[in-house]
Amino acid sequence: MESRNIRWLALSFLLLPLLVVSAFAKSDDSVHLGAAGSYAVLAGSTVTNTGSSVLSGNLGVWPGTAVTGFPPGIVTKGTIHAGDAAAAQAQSALTAAYNEAMGLSPTGTLTGQNLGGMTLTSGVYFFASSAQLTGTLTLEGTPNSLFVFQIGSTLTTASSSSVIFINSLTGKPMNDPNIFWQVGSSATLGTTTTFEGNILALTSITLNTGASIGCGSALARNGAVTLDSNVIGGGCGGSTTTVPEPGTLGLLGTGLAILAGAARRKMHI
Repeated sequence: MESRNIRWLALSFLLLPLLVVSAFAKSDDSVHLGAAGSYAVLAGSTVTNTGSSVLSGNLGVWPGTAVTGFPPGIVTKGTIHAGDAAAAQAQSALTAAYNEAMGLSPTGTLTGQNLGGMTLTSGVYFFASSAQLTGTLTLEGTPNSLFVFQIGSTLTTASSSSVIFINSLTGKPMNDPNIFWQVGSSATLGTTTTFEGNILALTSITLNTGASIGCGSALARNGAVTLDSNVIGGGCGGSTTTVPEPGTLGLLGTGLAILAGAARRKMHI
């Protein structure tokens, strides 16, 4: 009897990796950026930069063609697409993602409340009009938790404000790519704001001096994106949990099932 109990205990430990991996698996309940996902900055009319901005990812504009301030701005891990077919495809994908984010069912309403000082878990948060951030907003969840902010008009952050994602499994800050800000008109990040997430704005996006987006992007459908010594999209690489593909999960589950069957046969011998 003791030997059988030991075998079952060993088998339970074999199953633990599958349970852990499943906990990290990203669900399809998300906002899908498609072709826009490779862009750090995307605008409808123009992209204008002052100072030494660094963009990690593509820079694009469509149907406009004007891109100014590069150099001194730098585009790394990407290409500038000014009014070309790639930018048009990205804008089409942005429109679909914007509508997808706007169409999600809210899980909470924050109309009239300042985001500063709040700690929020994953969900879809609705503002009937404008949204303001003064201070620090803390987002807490497991890697790839979905956060969507549906904002009826403008998004504005005060100088030195910040958005921080906390991994609830470790209690430590990290970057996460599954944060989205759907903005009904324009977004403005104040001086030296440290921001997280993908801004999907109907009109324009302005990043004031020294503002940054650690893991995310500035994607404007119709208007301009205006930059001033900013860093965008450099915080995603290697900082999030790698999620195995569904096929990998299936193979792991099959392997564990075979091990379980072998263990059970041994117990009957």
